[in-house]
Amino acid sequence: MNITQQPATIPGRKEDISFFLLEHESGATARITNYGAIISSLVVRDRNNQLRDIVLGFDTLQEYTGSVYRSAYPYFGAVIGRYANRIKNGQFSLNGKAYQLPVNLGNDTLHGGREGFDSKVWTVEGFSEYPEPQLVLSYLSPDGEEGFPGNIKVTVTYTLNENGLTWKLDAITDVPAIFNPAQHTYFNLNGGTGSIETHKVKLFSTQYMEQDDALNVTGTLLSTKNTRLDFSEPRLVNLNWNAEQGYDQSFIINAYNGSVQLCAEAWSTDESLCLQVFTTEPVVHFYTGRWIPEVPGKRGVPYGPYSGLCFETQHHPNAINLKGFPDTVLNPGELFSRTDRFVAC
Repeated sequence: MNITQQPATIPGRKEDISFFLLEHESGATARITNYGAIISSLVVRDRNNQLRDIVLGFDTLQEYTGSVYRSAYPYFGAVIGRYANRIKNGQFSLNGKAYQLPVNLGNDTLHGGREGFDSKVWTVEGFSEYPEPQLVLSYLSPDGEEGFPGNIKVTVTYTLNENGLTWKLDAITDVPAIFNPAQHTYFNLNGGTGSIETHKVKLFSTQYMEQDDALNVTGTLLSTKNTRLDFSEPRLVNLNWNAEQGYDQSFIINAYNGSVQLCAEAWSTDESLCLQVFTTEPVVHFYTGRWIPEVPGKRGVPYGPYSGLCFETQHHPNAINLKGFPDTVLNPGELFSRTDRFVAC
């Protein structure tokens, strides 16, 4: 077990930023930075006992802030906040007060706005090597940031397991606030190379959320049965898909009960590596990376559309605006807590 800290810089910025390499005795490793709480690498063993990096990312901080990457910003590996997915028209009401947020995708607010948690430098609260390598980061989001109410203190704990990674997020607020964070890692089980079109995927869901033309959910739940969105059994990603858009839908997790439960599985093209995603959240948003820009990634590997896929676990998107959707309001005195596990199998 070991953790190595490597100082890093972003041109023009003076904050204390580092990459942290977490190493497990099994051979698994994770590389995480306190800029955006980003997972830049996750190396696990496949069924042939070979080590393989399964997430998209960059070798340097400068690449995470580059103009080409940011022009079609895909949020590689970052923690998303305060509110994942879209808030329609950037508007909501809370306790009788109307709020207008900055919009950053068409008419809507996406993934927390123009500068969300993904672009913040998080405080390093500490790290430890035993019993498993662990890194703890925190961020205080001030009242009014990106138009959201309340001072929210967020703590993220990353723990490297024998063949995977667990992340836990806790948060408190001083006034009622809306809150729906997520983790935006892109997986490519072929070692980060090529397309994910020939991955197989299974979602533990039989319902998905209807969307309008701007991909905002409408509040209507639909059955996946006999549709191209039926992933209840393992199937190729590109089977019967729309090649112009791929997949970008929110699915309701079956028999959700708030415990850590299996919500998705994926397999590499040669099926020598399987990934299982566990979560305490009720929704998994399945995204196949249509808008990943064409940029060189780690080790110079070319990235572009469909070079990675996401399982963005979260509460219901735009729930603050849709009657009948579960509550996404965090109140003073409450502890928001959620956990995900990414496990290679």
